[in-house]
Amino acid sequence: MSKRKILVTSALPYANGPIHLGHLVEYIQTDIWVRFQKQRGNNCIYVCADDTHGTPIMLRADNEGISPDQLIAQVEQEHRADFNDFDVLFDNYHSTHSEENKDLSELIYTRLRDADHISKRTITQAFDPVKNMFLPDRFITGDCPKCAAKGQYGDNCEACGATYSPTELKNAVSVVSGEKPIEKDSEHYFFNLADFTDMLKDWTTAAGHLQPEVKNKMAEWLENGLQQWDISRDAPYFGFEIPDAPGKYFYVWMDAPVGYMASFKNFCKKQNLDFDAFWGQDSDVELYHFIGKDIIYFHALFWPAMLSGAGFRTPSAVFAHGFLTVNGEKMSKSRGTFIKARTYLEHLNPEYLRYYFAAKLTNSIDDLDLNFDDFSQRVNSDLVGKVVNIASRCSGFIKKRFAGKLSASCAEPELFQQFIDANKPIAELYENREFGKAMREIMALADKANQYIEDKKPWLIAKEEGKDAELHAICSMGINCFRLLVAYLKPVIPVLAKNAESFLNIEPQVWPADAQPLLDHAINKFKPLMTRVETDKIDAIVKASKDNLQKTEAPKAKLFDPIANTIEFDDFAKIDLRIAKIIKAEQIEGAEKLLQLTLDIGDETRNILAGIKSAYAAEELEGKLTVVVANLKPRKMRFGLSEGMILAAGPGGKDLWLLSPDQGAQAGMRVK
Repeated sequence: MSKRKILVTSALPYANGPIHLGHLVEYIQTDIWVRFQKQRGNNCIYVCADDTHGTPIMLRADNEGISPDQLIAQVEQEHRADFNDFDVLFDNYHSTHSEENKDLSELIYTRLRDADHISKRTITQAFDPVKNMFLPDRFITGDCPKCAAKGQYGDNCEACGATYSPTELKNAVSVVSGEKPIEKDSEHYFFNLADFTDMLKDWTTAAGHLQPEVKNKMAEWLENGLQQWDISRDAPYFGFEIPDAPGKYFYVWMDAPVGYMASFKNFCKKQNLDFDAFWGQDSDVELYHFIGKDIIYFHALFWPAMLSGAGFRTPSAVFAHGFLTVNGEKMSKSRGTFIKARTYLEHLNPEYLRYYFAAKLTNSIDDLDLNFDDFSQRVNSDLVGKVVNIASRCSGFIKKRFAGKLSASCAEPELFQQFIDANKPIAELYENREFGKAMREIMALADKANQYIEDKKPWLIAKEEGKDAELHAICSMGINCFRLLVAYLKPVIPVLAKNAESFLNIEPQVWPADAQPLLDHAINKFKPLMTRVETDKIDAIVKASKDNLQKTEAPKAKLFDPIANTIEFDDFAKIDLRIAKIIKAEQIEGAEKLLQLTLDIGDETRNILAGIKSAYAAEELEGKLTVVVANLKPRKMRFGLSEGMILAAGPGGKDLWLLSPDQGAQAGMRVK
């Protein structure tokens, strides 16, 4: 069987902050899969890089009084140290601020431009007149135009959840200078994504390219029609200047995924490999991207289209995963559960987390929960109580009674064969990224080994005269079972596996499809391979995370905004809330946040512009019942007249939920 050639990437961590446990879900998942492929003997290369461009990088560097180059170099060292200490083993780690990335970004752009896939048009943006720079929405704050809450961002209000354009903010100021932004026109460059609609329909529906739930989401976006993608930003901007456009720079999301190619090209220089054999249109190499579900749009639509339009191959598959929650909730700084990788490393063994993530990971995009109680119980029970305990129980007898040498025969060939036969189903689960199921299969084997030892009771046999041969055979069998368990767990806990190989006095273990028992083989003195999780260490991590918050941020007294001042009943009675049925929902060309809704409110229909595009696809809204403020004065907005307001809860962005009435409610009914 010929060995596979595989190139694997993880999403590039942004060079504006530290690695945290949420990030590590992806890198640990990818690293496990890559280590498994290498253990099987496949030629698998894992590359990554720091994502280093954009306004936040430029402004943070300016605030710290250093250059962007100095900032990204410092952050790269921190990222590399965190990955190394969590045993995430990249074959190459690079930076998007590199010559390779510059050359490839320019090459892709010019090929797209020459094929008429690039357009230009003038847009209006908020502009800082002091810093002479265009402002991203998050760099503008002011009073919410809906609820008047102060200090809100330019795209949504964290107090009432409203979304809006920066020009609607009251008393708006630039975060950079503190001055009031002005509106200014600028010519921007756009990638004509719609040119690739047919190609993307084929690619997204091809077998194996996307997970089923991701494929369905892509189908929704394709049916809604693909919009042009803004790929330029104006100076000052930390990034690569567009070749034929002085003062214009590639938007960070344009050159960031090219960083996959750039890191690999850098690797090719070091290893004397043929770059085109991996990235050329005729490449037979398997190419896989592991990403979070929040960046699917870029990787399943923009990225394949860019590659195809520029004459490069497209990915074999994009594997998305869910987010990390801690104790059932989003990671929270105030609760001490927004945990940096380095904070964890200061208190706990990284292999605890690697195993726990593996035990919880599936091949779906479901979120993964880190429950600290379950974390302690699972690691202590599985790794310490089941796997390591086998070696601990058997090695002492082998060392003391048999000069450290295993028996010359296998006491239980059928049991050993069961362990070998398990390699196929376990390998299939690893291959399909069903790590949780793989861990359960491995622990089922560990249970068999422990049950065997429990049934044979070597500690009792050791006390009986004339039973040395039986004792030798039982303990040797236990050691052979332990050896295979470690081989199956090696992609997940590589340090323990390496230490176990040293104890067993064997070469690094390949995948044990054809392994033979260790017979008449000398082992070394057993040293504890893993200790139990101590709860006080978890408490220390939570406390340290809270301390970090107090050092870097002003304390937040409450999780939610305070209740507004009381009003008279007559004031509330003025608001006419009605049940409304969404009979039509449409995309608005040029609008990033708004959908146009046509509502049936009983005796008439209304047109409302709602800032819910980031949370809902237009087609999933049609037919839904919701609640609308029916007597709100119509408001002229940039994209048309809005005749009311629908009600929703949540902080904004993707975390937004329309209010829905109970069954039986009908369009036009008044909410009392």
